[in-house]
Amino acid sequence: MHVPDGFINTPVSAATGVIAAGAIAVSLRGARKELDERTAPLAGLVAAFIFSVQMLNFPVAAGTSGHLLGGALAAILVGPYTGVLCVSVVLLMQGILFADGGLTALGVNITDMAIVTTVVAYAVFRGLVKVLPRRRSSITFASFAAALISVPAAALAFTAMYALGGTTDVPVGKVLTAMVGVHVLIGIGEAAITALTVGAVIAVRPDLVYGARGLTAPLKLRVGGELVDAPAAFPVAARTKTSTRKVWGAGLIAALVLAGFVSFYASASPDGLEKVAHDQGIDAKTKKHHTEDSPFAGYSLKDVSNSRLAGGIAGAVGVGATIAVGSGVFWVIRRRRTPSSVQASVREAV
Repeated sequence: MHVPDGFINTPVSAATGVIAAGAIAVSLRGARKELDERTAPLAGLVAAFIFSVQMLNFPVAAGTSGHLLGGALAAILVGPYTGVLCVSVVLLMQGILFADGGLTALGVNITDMAIVTTVVAYAVFRGLVKVLPRRRSSITFASFAAALISVPAAALAFTAMYALGGTTDVPVGKVLTAMVGVHVLIGIGEAAITALTVGAVIAVRPDLVYGARGLTAPLKLRVGGELVDAPAAFPVAARTKTSTRKVWGAGLIAALVLAGFVSFYASASPDGLEKVAHDQGIDAKTKKHHTEDSPFAGYSLKDVSNSRLAGGIAGAVGVGATIAVGSGVFWVIRRRRTPSSVQASVREAV
């Protein structure tokens, strides 16, 4: 759903740029409370993983494909504020390195794919977690439902922006019907990927999943025939603090394999927005991308005749660049945590 330059006019693009900048500023502050010694090293990895999975377009209908948006996945794994930043980093790397999503439309894309998906998904997720039984399967189910709803929500948001600033005369009703229809189908794929990923991490390290915090019941001991809470010799945060190196290494390998190898087998059909734009004529005023001469434009390396090798190198470079930029951002956020945010995190953990 990467919006290119020319779909939305300058005033609305500028307005969404202001919205995106404000949301990022708020998220930078909010992420200080979400990131701790366990999750901070993984936030950059989450961004890189989302980048790699977004390269795996899957077929959803005749001549149409879809790909992960990632807002739900990021919000559940590392928190909603950090999730906005993760997806924003991905969109920035895609726009600069791979000419995917316009640069003047960056505010549109961040608003639609980072802010709307993350906010909607996390709201749905938290609502379901509150009413479902406190089990790991509930987290997985809530992840599926949240991701499923977040994608058509993003389609609705794009339609609203098109209604305010579309550069063509296509009736909004047609755009709405086409966008929501195809993105409901894409949402099913998004939901499956999100639930599988969250479920896999919970199975190995539930303490690393932001949305599963507080899920683990306290240890019980039988004393005098009754079950009582086991005494804690030291805070929960200290007892659960274990190395994240294995998880980080496994995630990095998975991202590189997906982007550098599996992406070669992704669907070549246009994604939902591209298909709707072509069929309805929304793309009539598409502008040339500012970085279309980039050596990695189109997720391939120019001057390399072997398409498999060219795509693999581009994918690996994308993963590396995203994890480097993302990790740098989250390292700075972690270093700038205020004393009050640290105390709040300790109280939450205890």
